[in-house]
Amino acid sequence: MKIAIAQINCTVGDLAGNVARILEFARRAREKSADLLVTPELALCGYPPEDLLLREDFYRNCDVALQKLAAEATGITLVVGHPRQIDGRRYNAASVIQDGRVVATYHKHTLPNYTVFDEERYFDADDQPCVFQVGGVKFGVNICEDTWGRQGPLLANPGADGKALNLGINICADTWQADAPRAARAAGAEVLLVLNASPYHLRKQHSRYDVMRERVVENGMPLIYANMVGGQDELVFDGASFVLNRVGALALQLPLFKEALGMVVVEDGDAQPGEIAPERALEADVYDALCLGVRDYVTKNGFPGVLLGLSGGIDSALTLAVAVDALGADKVRAVMMPSQYTADISREDARAEAMTLGVRYSEIAIKPLFDAFLSALAGEFKGLAADTTEENLQSRIRGTLLMALSNKSGAIVLTTGNKSEMGTGYATLYGDMAGGFAVLKDISKMMVYRLSNYRNSLSPVIPARVITRAPSAELRPDQTDQDSLPPYDVLDAIMEAYVEHNLGLREIAANGYSRKDIERVVNLLRISEYKRRQAPIGIRITPRGFGKDWRYPITNKYRHQFE
Repeated sequence: MKIAIAQINCTVGDLAGNVARILEFARRAREKSADLLVTPELALCGYPPEDLLLREDFYRNCDVALQKLAAEATGITLVVGHPRQIDGRRYNAASVIQDGRVVATYHKHTLPNYTVFDEERYFDADDQPCVFQVGGVKFGVNICEDTWGRQGPLLANPGADGKALNLGINICADTWQADAPRAARAAGAEVLLVLNASPYHLRKQHSRYDVMRERVVENGMPLIYANMVGGQDELVFDGASFVLNRVGALALQLPLFKEALGMVVVEDGDAQPGEIAPERALEADVYDALCLGVRDYVTKNGFPGVLLGLSGGIDSALTLAVAVDALGADKVRAVMMPSQYTADISREDARAEAMTLGVRYSEIAIKPLFDAFLSALAGEFKGLAADTTEENLQSRIRGTLLMALSNKSGAIVLTTGNKSEMGTGYATLYGDMAGGFAVLKDISKMMVYRLSNYRNSLSPVIPARVITRAPSAELRPDQTDQDSLPPYDVLDAIMEAYVEHNLGLREIAANGYSRKDIERVVNLLRISEYKRRQAPIGIRITPRGFGKDWRYPITNKYRHQFE
């Protein structure tokens, strides 16, 4: 038999749109003679629906959408993910649809409640397998949806040719623990279908392979892993759906960061070899994740375009390139806002970037506005030395100008700060942090350099000296970032160890970093929490970004010490 994987980009809450997308993929799969189509986790409503799942009307509308999908899907069996409420309990569910009706439903066993996942907040867990039999061109399921007591295999009649193939269903985290796959196997499953909404982070695909291979080896059956693709607020789902045969070898691999319809043939109870998308460089994956995150956030929320402040520095240059690659030059506007401290080469490079990428570009000098602010504040500042207050004023003037242009045009402001800056507070509230979406929020400074070089390897869009010159905020004469921060390679390594791996100060020092640098970085992380809480959301790339999976208290007297 032939099984199709619908690696689709769903939108949270767009029930009609998601149904239409599933039906389109069902039509395409049917044209390719597929017998069965598997969709991602919660494909009907999009993932994660978050507190929509606390609303009674949401479940009712999802039920209506499911029935519409069932009525219009013909000539193919669907396995579709959706939320379900029954007898006062709420489930992350997957239903089998055939001949205009739902013939079986599976409820997720294992509810993840770590990093960006909060499923225990919304769902009840179940422990029953769902196994349906497929043979020839006929498919059937027997399942007791109402009792949910422990029972044996739920099987329909065998196919016309006398051969049967039992397909077990699991959803996402169910396969990260062995109980649910074992239950499916014990109920007679010979092939495991795994519905997923697994968000991307660096090197995650290798972890998926490792865990799924363990399940295959434990249970001796091939595994079909269908993952969602697309951006949802700060999360990006990379797709990368795949199939493992029953000895754990890769039989099919769909591409990353794009919708795709995968097809796998199962013969004699095993997956046959199919197309395998090549593995790519890490920088290519991260760059495409950023583009997808920007594209979906802007388009799904209905913004007509984006604008950003272009400084002549590397962060804004990379952000501009991502925005153009994601949306097209016609939807991107760049604004250079020079001050008396802006170097001539910064203006030249900003103009060159905008011209190369073909975006609308303008310059608004901020010195007259800066002088007006200083004049208005002269009485209050009398006798006080100039300090970061004056630097922050310049940044806030720029933020005000960008937001005014945003209000007038409807375009959303993309902020350009990176994770190294967000971590250490090297950013200005209501200044360069003003905006609606932070493209580089989870991208360290060293990764900014890697991505810039990668993008230039495709076509040169960032001037070479933007990459090679010392980074500077240009808010005072002869300023560089390293005046206020440790070297970025040191800062990024310490921050990764502390934020992403939860290492203590002593463990970080064992990696060769000085006590002075460690204490400095950790202290900056601590005192900057109130700033980060007010920053716009941004695309999550690492296993732990400053967002849903970073929840440190602002009011906090705990101090990390070398034990």
